[in-house]
Amino acid sequence: MPINSFENYPMSWKPSIDKTKKPIYQALAGQLEQDILNGVLLPGTKLPPQRELADYLDLNLSTISKAFKVCELKGLLSATVGSGTFISYDALSNAYLLEDTKPKHLIEMGATLPDNASFEPLLLQLKSMLQETDYEKWFGYGRAGERLWQKDAAVKLIRRGGFETTVDHILFANGGQNAIAATLASLCQPGDRIGVDEHTYPGLKTVAAMLRVQIVPIKSENDQMSPTAFEYACKNDNIKGIYLIPDYHNPTASFMSVENRKMIAAIAKKYNQFIIEDASYHLLGEKPLPAVASFAPEQVIYIASLSKALAPGLRLAYVAVPSQFKEPISKALYNLNISVSPLLAELTARTIVSNQFEVLIQSHREQAIRRNQIVNRYLADYTCLGAETGIFRWLLLPGKITGAEFERVAAQHGVQVYAAERFVVGNSSPERAVRVSVCAPETLGELEQGLRILQRLLNDHT
Repeated sequence: MPINSFENYPMSWKPSIDKTKKPIYQALAGQLEQDILNGVLLPGTKLPPQRELADYLDLNLSTISKAFKVCELKGLLSATVGSGTFISYDALSNAYLLEDTKPKHLIEMGATLPDNASFEPLLLQLKSMLQETDYEKWFGYGRAGERLWQKDAAVKLIRRGGFETTVDHILFANGGQNAIAATLASLCQPGDRIGVDEHTYPGLKTVAAMLRVQIVPIKSENDQMSPTAFEYACKNDNIKGIYLIPDYHNPTASFMSVENRKMIAAIAKKYNQFIIEDASYHLLGEKPLPAVASFAPEQVIYIASLSKALAPGLRLAYVAVPSQFKEPISKALYNLNISVSPLLAELTARTIVSNQFEVLIQSHREQAIRRNQIVNRYLADYTCLGAETGIFRWLLLPGKITGAEFERVAAQHGVQVYAAERFVVGNSSPERAVRVSVCAPETLGELEQGLRILQRLLNDHT
């Protein structure tokens, strides 16, 4: 029997479960999940203390703890030391941003796509490769030991992004998302915790949920991860590492200062934390800042992909891996992929070492600047964060409309943008903002059409 009477006692959640269903902790976890999905428990709601809930349900404390842990590993709950357990703000949001089919009748301003300036040069390079007498080798298995010159190309690309490394640290992955998945799979066990920004890349969230790795939001200061908060998490939140996007942070478009990079690196060294540095956007700037990996090369897994700098269809990423992590990550990549496509690996390497590479990067940069100038013209009356060379912007919303509400309204009027709720982590409160992709519309005319619609909607909510 419960120790206390709960007849008139205020509790944010008073579940009713069938105790004949075994195991009880799974039944309780299922009820909690359904109450979240059905809107009985809203994002941000603080759940009763576990002891209180155990008393209310007349169950062992361990049963409550196990039920909470099941939901926490699914990303539905966020527990903070000293603060309690909350329904995650992103519990109901869809973090899978790339839909099965391109949305019909919508102007695409959600997905972070580069413009198509590099497509024709890549096609010409590909045609040249396929006309070679031994072209059939591009359709076999790629073997790591046969890629030395391609690793030289990887080193050149990574150097261009602000980090000096050597060929003995290079691994190949089928894109940045693949590299993130392999890194988490090899360095983390189910239930392990890693720190991330309060708003982060949704692909990191989905792969962490699949692997049952918990992500812990680390507070920001001046729009970048706070070193003080990172150190606090090292001491108190039992994290194993962190995930960062230092340049053109996705989704907030912010940059981490060099000073912050140094402090984050120093803390990682002090507490033996690994850092996953996502360098997807490092090549967008003319003079990239030094990578975090520059200050802690033995702690940082540096992931340089080509999807944002050249073309999304180049499913290839170069991963510069510290010696201590190379074997487990290499095995994880093998288990996930066997190998990367020799065709794409060769095409990418040839493009990098050719004189075309800098021309293509510059072409993308000029296109981004041109498009951002148009964005500035239409959204001049609103706070739209981001650099002129970026391929997306972070639009802060006027009035009281939330990002999720604005995303729905924009879609109803023919424009796809993505709300802050898709990017927020745990019990962090989502900004009232949406991410607007600048280069996804196929033409400048389509971009202007989308911006006119967004401008009108923003005016309506001012």
